Amino acid sequence: MTKLNGLSLFSSVGLAETYFKDYDIDMKIANELTDVRAKFHKHLYPDCKMIVGDITQTEIKQEIVDEAIHEKVDFVIATPPCQGMSLAGLRKKDDVRNRLILDAVEIIQKIKPKFVIFENVPIQLKTSILIDDEWVMIPDYLKRMLGDMYSFNKKNILNAMDYGVPQSRERCVMLLVRKDMGFEWEFPKEKKIVTLEEAIGNLPSLDPNVTDISEHTRNLLFPEYERKKEEGLKVSKWHHPPKHVLRHVVAMQHTPSGCSAWHNHIYYPKLKDGSRSKGFKTTYKRQSWDKPAATVLQNNGSITGSLTVHPGRMVHGGSEEDRCYSDARVFSIYELIIVSSLPTDWDIPEWANDTLIRNVIGEGVPPRLIAAALESLREHYK
Repeated sequence: MTKLNGLSLFSSVGLAETYFKDYDIDMKIANELTDVRAKFHKHLYPDCKMIVGDITQTEIKQEIVDEAIHEKVDFVIATPPCQGMSLAGLRKKDDVRNRLILDAVEIIQKIKPKFVIFENVPIQLKTSILIDDEWVMIPDYLKRMLGDMYSFNKKNILNAMDYGVPQSRERCVMLLVRKDMGFEWEFPKEKKIVTLEEAIGNLPSLDPNVTDISEHTRNLLFPEYERKKEEGLKVSKWHHPPKHVLRHVVAMQHTPSGCSAWHNHIYYPKLKDGSRSKGFKTTYKRQSWDKPAATVLQNNGSITGSLTVHPGRMVHGGSEEDRCYSDARVFSIYELIIVSSLPTDWDIPEWANDTLIRNVIGEGVPPRLIAAALESLREHYK
């Protein structure tokens, strides 16, 4: 593909950009609000100019435009934060984060790139913003402001699992082509679905790192803990045991693959005092080997998060009281890397802690989904 110069807006650490170089897209400029994510991005993309700051501020926006014009940017990817419209959030109608799309549009209108990708949650298509005292749906606003210059793809709700990503994650991806380019840009044909068994089934089992018991007690409860930990670290330093509390671990030890601990009669989720806990039905739930991973969210480090628990393997069966399943834990960071379609040698900076790594993976689009769009673009633009 003819080389393109790129700009990333709301870039976070640049997950979406992971495979851009494979498609001859040279990311020249990125903008991120938070210092720690900008630092992470700079580690991954040292040659990309990172502009740290609030895109709604005039001076930051002008710096982005000036740099983009100087670098002859002809490709833009904009991934505004989705918390204002996400089903997992409060979804306030006037959430200021939903209006960040206006700033992205303003920049695009000024630099007029050949290609644009807007990526967000599917509910974006039904989210409205206030424009001149009128509530306008975001897709209608985009076409009103950019439709004269750009053509839009027709199919814009995609599931990452349909493009070789071992994770079921629906996204809204709008592909824009400047009309003078003379072609339409759509996603390619879907690929084979990859299950968790195929993606991570061959990785060493891990026992959880239980933090509210002594090391002696842990070794009694999990006599294979150290051996399993060593086997995991031979694969990757990121395949290490996640930290959990004992009552969560016990509930999951007695929960079969694909099932929820809420359905247990004895080993159900409990509070510190031993009473039954309350929570969403998707928490304390193991995933299934014969399906792709569930959507990875930011709270992927906790058993109390939504669909976060490893499928596990049956150690021995029987009644609820007798049965035992391995891997009573969330996915390791290495497993998250795989199910998010990141390269297994993803260059995580040494200073990044587990919480930050898990958060940025949970908030980012699986890069192979974006790469699928670039495969299609390469066919047209040579």
